[in-house]
Amino acid sequence: MCDDWRPTAPIENIRLRAALLAKTRQFFAARDVLEVETPLLSSATVSDPHLKSFSTHYNGPGLPSGTPLYLQTSPEAAMKRLLAAGSGSIYQICKAFRDGESGARHNPEFTMLEWYRVGFDHVALMSEVEALVQLLLEIDSEFERLSYQSVFEHHLGLNPHRASLDALKACASNAGISVGLDELIIDRDGWLDLLMSHLIEPQLGLTVPTFIYDYPESQAALAKIRAGAPPLAERFELYITGVELANGYNELCDSREFQRRFECDTLHRKASGDFVPDINRRLRAALDAGMPESAGVALGFDRLLMAAVGRDSIEDVGIFTVANA
Repeated sequence: MCDDWRPTAPIENIRLRAALLAKTRQFFAARDVLEVETPLLSSATVSDPHLKSFSTHYNGPGLPSGTPLYLQTSPEAAMKRLLAAGSGSIYQICKAFRDGESGARHNPEFTMLEWYRVGFDHVALMSEVEALVQLLLEIDSEFERLSYQSVFEHHLGLNPHRASLDALKACASNAGISVGLDELIIDRDGWLDLLMSHLIEPQLGLTVPTFIYDYPESQAALAKIRAGAPPLAERFELYITGVELANGYNELCDSREFQRRFECDTLHRKASGDFVPDINRRLRAALDAGMPESAGVALGFDRLLMAAVGRDSIEDVGIFTVANA
């Protein structure tokens, strides 16, 4: 007899999820931000080398038989098409899907809150993220804001924008981080990510939630890059008790730069032997048509619930996980 039919989350946490979802909708309604719903299946998928998509095939009218479709890793592309069509500021609460991600903080299917604010930059959006999280987690204190460079200098004594590859490797080795043969294929950003995830992230947001901002240009994803020495990605992440909760950008609106970054992602994927998707031509066309200046953020709602109940496993808030879905 099957004995894993029960939800992994206690019923009181399921009720709390419903209450926080209701508060979230009230928060955005008060700010005149439109709730939208976009498809979870699309003919295009993300090119980010760090993300892997689930795929399926459609057999029916309207498309050639066997057309590949992808479960979305986030609603980003569709929501940006809505922005270009004149939707104004929008938000969405939806399921997102990422292959190969399972553990205490990950499930291949999870709940994401994503929103875009027309006329905002990433600094203004940080303030709105702070207001929402303060409301949902009943936090009275102001959040901490630290630059990417400052946390590397404080915790590791390194300038992440100027340190050599050998210096990053030595720092990892001295801290006992071993990657074996993979060291031969890890690039500079890979070493920065290892140092960030293993040595810095666990110390972030322990007393108050902490924003990290101004990431290296090479980690911009689809954020704007601010010219300077060095140039910096206008991007932020929010951490609570060592866990990344949200990732936001001052959004890239230039279709030519979007094309260039897709080509860079393609080179990374080919070098790693990963699947290489076609460019999202509809998103590129939307950027050509003119997406308004805006800032956007994706927030992991399951992780928010973990913070709300003081637990460190997604099983405590996820109702059902991949192990008993």
